[in-house]
This record gives sequence, structure tokens and C-alpha cells, in this order.
Amino acid sequence: MERDIDLNGEARPSWRLGDSICTCADLIECVDTVGFLPMFESDIEGFSADAFAADECRYQVRPDGSWVWPLWRWKGPVVTEGGCVYGKFFAGKAGFVSRRWWPDFCNWRRHSHPLPQSDTEAGMVMDIVLCELREGGSMVSRDLRAACGLTGPRMRALFDRHVMQLQMACRIVTEDFVYPHDKHGHEYGWGLSLLTTPERLLGPEAERCDRTPEESHHRMMEHLQNLLPNAKERQLLKLLK
Repeated sequence: MERDIDLNGEARPSWRLGDSICTCADLIECVDTVGFLPMFESDIEGFSADAFAADECRYQVRPDGSWVWPLWRWKGPVVTEGGCVYGKFFAGKAGFVSRRWWPDFCNWRRHSHPLPQSDTEAGMVMDIVLCELREGGSMVSRDLRAACGLTGPRMRALFDRHVMQLQMACRIVTEDFVYPHDKHGHEYGWGLSLLTTPERLLGPEAERCDRTPEESHHRMMEHLQNLLPNAKERQLLKLLK
């Protein structure tokens, strides 16, 4: 999709709020436009990738019982080709953040979701997880849990909870999605998130922000209030919380 050019000669997204998402390029443009986009329905009615998607891009079951879901399969390319950031950022649910807004989002979230002390259970688990990702690179959840040695009883639930919290804190993001293949070499299934740290995915400079966390929060709120004038303040605060 071509981009418009503003008066300063800079590219700006050609997707507009109210347009439908019909292609992967539309989804990339949508994230670039809104900045923060839950994948599925959020507290703000109608504000999600799924809500914006054209009917033919949503989940559909074929007559033979198989399914097709273009929007779901675009998640990977949006990250790998579109430069957007994906993770469980919104009340523990998945969504996208644009590269433009990532420094402010990361700045605020790392302030509002500080890492727990290392001498607590949560702190020890999170330290192990982050250490494995920093040293071992990207891993799917199953392999990461095994590498951390968290394979005993009740360990899966413990691991999943803390990995979600690390995503909310912008310490872990999704690099891509990995799909199993059938005997014919065709991908199938929902796909597994390939987890990594934002520093490995985006580079250390991507997190650099010259504002205080409070200034970043104010800037994001102002953007969302202009974008969604009918949304209540508490809904916008929840989105960024």
C-alpha cells in the first residue's frame, strides 16, 4: 500500500480509522496509524484488529471442516515485515504497538510494571526466563520453559503467568510465529510464538526515550484521546495500564 506524503515531506499511513482491514498491508498501516491495537475486542468497543477486519478476513470454517483465518496468519508478517511489535500488552491479551510509539510505551510500562525483587518466587522465575532469552536467543514457549528447568508440577501455569507479566512490562515480545508442517510440507495449526527480548529484536536504541515515564504516558493519552474522542478516559487508561 502506498503512503501519502504530509506537508513536511514525511510518509504517513494511508489507512484511516473507519477503513476495513482487507490485506496484511492494511493491518500494518492500521497499527502505524493508531499506535496501539488489541488483536481482539478490548474494553473499547470496536477498537481491535478483529473489529476492523473485513468479514472475509475473519475466522471462517470451510465446508470440509477446515478453517481459514487471514487476519490470524498476518500476525507474523506484520512483525517481520511491517516492523510492528506484538505481544500480550493489553490486560494480558495480545496486540500490536507501532515502532513510532514503542519507545514511549516501553518507557511507561517498564516504570508501571517494575520487575519484582530477585529473592521472591516471581523475581527468580523472571530472572531465569530473561537470562535464557538474552543468552539463548529466541525460543517458543515450550522450549523456553524446558531451558529454564520449569517442567515440574504446576510449573507450566507459573511459567505462563510470569511470561505474560514480562510481556506486559515490555521485557518480552514475539519475534515471529512457528508452525508445524504436515507430511506434504504444508503449515497447519495456530502457530507458536517465538519469544525474544525487545533489545534483541529491535536493537538497544529502539527503547531509548528522552521523556520521563509520566511524560510518555501523557503523550500516549493525548494521542488516544484525539484518535478516539468518544472513548472514556478510564477505557484509555486501562488500555495503557
